[in-house]
Amino acid sequence: MTIKYTIRSYREADLGRVLTVWEKASAIAHPFLSRDFLEQERHNIPQIYLPRADTWVAEVDGVVVGFMALLDHEVGALFVEPSYHGMGLGTALLNQARKLHGDLEVKVFRDNHLGLGFYLHYGFQWVSQQLHGETGHEIMQLRFTETA
Repeated sequence: MTIKYTIRSYREADLGRVLTVWEKASAIAHPFLSRDFLEQERHNIPQIYLPRADTWVAEVDGVVVGFMALLDHEVGALFVEPSYHGMGLGTALLNQARKLHGDLEVKVFRDNHLGLGFYLHYGFQWVSQQLHGETGHEIMQLRFTETA
């Protein structure tokens, strides 16, 4: 299904929708994470992560339905409302990141099969893995390199 969307820079007024998208998408992507950890992350998004990131949103009919937070060339977060999965919004957000930075990196929980599969399908390659100290779950580091 093809939909009309806009990719634009994040504005403070988007915070409520960004948090809603994150909560809905996290429920599907991260069912293995504890409620306490997720509650702390929800607090950290507006307080720590968004102020440090170059954040972009995907909008459909004037409503934010996805977002991506970049820390230079690292994709710190990419979430799309589940009802919009498979419609090209995640790809469009990554394409925006490529326009800005070319090569990209991302860290994704190994148990986040949806996210891991998305990044591998996009063309990211495995670099390394490590244990995430706060959760005890493995994190996969992936890299996307532009080809000449």
